[in-house]
Amino acid sequence: MSVRMPSNFGRSSAQETAFDVLGHEILAEKAAALGRAGQKVEETLARLGANADEELRPRLLKEAAAAVHAYFIQRELCGLRRHDAVIREYAIPKAVLVRLGAA
Repeated sequence: MSVRMPSNFGRSSAQETAFDVLGHEILAEKAAALGRAGQKVEETLARLGANADEELRPRLLKEAAAAVHAYFIQRELCGLRRHDAVIREYAIPKAVLVRLGAA
């Protein structure tokens, strides 16, 4: 028979509350960072789609690829490993995905 220590053994309720508050704070910051990264993806993809200048296209592709890469990393930090739905939702072009090695 094994014996487990009580979950609150050695901690006061004030310590538990502090850990709980910190955990919520971390989750809130992760969510906010994910939202900011998603907004940047939208902005860079909109600039890429709206610009027909062939001279600017390589720079816009590079910016969009960097934004999408950062967004994918942030999603993975939040535990979201599959990006298929996001690629469809944002309509990320193949030219951007190729730069990430994802196509």
